[in-house]
Amino acid sequence: MYKKDLVLQRAWAKMLSFIKEQIGKRPKDLNAVLFLIGVQELGSGKQAFSKEEKQDLMHIAICKVLSLSGFYELEGVDKDGWPHWVALKKLPHFDLLEQEKLLKMHVLQYFEQEYQLNFSE
Repeated sequence: MYKKDLVLQRAWAKMLSFIKEQIGKRPKDLNAVLFLIGVQELGSGKQAFSKEEKQDLMHIAICKVLSLSGFYELEGVDKDGWPHWVALKKLPHFDLLEQEKLLKMHVLQYFEQEYQLNFSE
């Protein structure tokens, strides 16, 4: 395993521990973290979501975290308060493992910026 992969893995574990401290439950995977970010970005608090809404929340989260690198930009919010994003540039063509790494790096950056933390220490 590469050193940068170990650094990412350690930072990810620290971030998951931080989330557990905040909500009382450790997210099981990247999708669970994306769902939490989507709920946070929607700003409607804890509520029941349909399966389609859960997918939309994960999409919101992906757009939000990738906006940190200029891949997406917030276009606006619809009448129901759901944010909509526009793609600014194409994502690189990665295999699934590389896509996951890209998202994890951006999720870490999101939490570090939103909560003024540093998981790489």
